[in-house]
Amino acid sequence: MDTMSVDVATDRPAGSIAMACDSARTFLEGLVPALAPEAADTVVLVVSELVTNALRHGGGTCTLDLAARPEGIEVAVHDHSPRAPRMRTPDLDVGTGGFGWPLVNRLATATAVTRRATGGKTVSALLPR
Repeated sequence: MDTMSVDVATDRPAGSIAMACDSARTFLEGLVPALAPEAADTVVLVVSELVTNALRHGGGTCTLDLAARPEGIEVAVHDHSPRAPRMRTPDLDVGTGGFGWPLVNRLATATAVTRRATGGKTVSALLPR
């Protein structure tokens, strides 16, 4: 099983999210057998959404873990907030969000939110290979 872990902080939010996505793409490019381009794009999109949510709502830092498993690619983001993501009506007028968590749930074969013994939570998504 291939794995990777990346620490992400909000000192430069857009740069931090881009770094997480670049790290995910590098991880995916090293897998054998290789993922189809569409599957890799989906994984990177989910990384972007989960890292963005963690930085915005989870305390300003997070850790991204990726694991290639026989059943799919697991994306796990650990942050310091105990609050689970929630489904909400997307804001079409002011643009305050609400699209990410529903999107992740539609793209993933499974999602989970797990409280961590050390505080905070892990949000994970399993995506098809």
